Amino acid sequence: MAVTALIVYVVAMGLAFGWRTAVHRRRTGDTGLRLDAGPAGSVAWWAKTAFVAAIALGLAGPVAATAGMAGLAVLDHPAVAAAGLVIALSGTAATLAAQLAMGASWRIGVNAGERTDLVTGGPFALARNPIFTAMVTTSAGLTLMVPNPVAVLALAVLVAAVELQVRAVEEPYLLAAHGRAYQGYAARVGRFVPGLGRLPAPDATAPDATAPDATAPDATAPARGSSPARGR
Repeated sequence: MAVTALIVYVVAMGLAFGWRTAVHRRRTGDTGLRLDAGPAGSVAWWAKTAFVAAIALGLAGPVAATAGMAGLAVLDHPAVAAAGLVIALSGTAATLAAQLAMGASWRIGVNAGERTDLVTGGPFALARNPIFTAMVTTSAGLTLMVPNPVAVLALAVLVAAVELQVRAVEEPYLLAAHGRAYQGYAARVGRFVPGLGRLPAPDATAPDATAPDATAPDATAPARGSSPARGR
């Protein structure tokens, strides 16, 4: 099962990062990769570092198993490994489905100066972060396939990285970019699973920070006392 787990991991990473990036670039002319996490020591930097560590540990788990590292006795059973294979494959398929559901809005990482369409349909109607949910599912399945300490650590680090990325990086960005639209969506839909991790509903009396200021002058309107230019 160790070799199978290694193959599943490599294929899953290749599809989720390599194949998806190639498809996005072919369709939009952009890779969708936003890998600059800002200065060292920032929250975004720590989230990215944790993700890199989780990816490395995720590979190390099956490699350690092929080298003979024993699994935890409570989980080291053929039936558990078989269930893990099903879970890992399901998580891989769900990851790709959720990534494709984002369409042109798909990104890896965040660029604070960029605004993409807010995706709320398909799997995003069930959870706000279905890609991360599916990735953790894949990692959990692989951990059941090769339940050694390295694989368990990989799962724990991935969960921590996802929590940090979503709560401290992506949600503040989405609130700033989409304002009340994201608040309303987050009040209806759970963070990782349906119903759990919903945010407070937006205050209907509060102004939407992303909406144009009605009291501000319209830069496209002619200045007072002047006449609009006429087309010839």
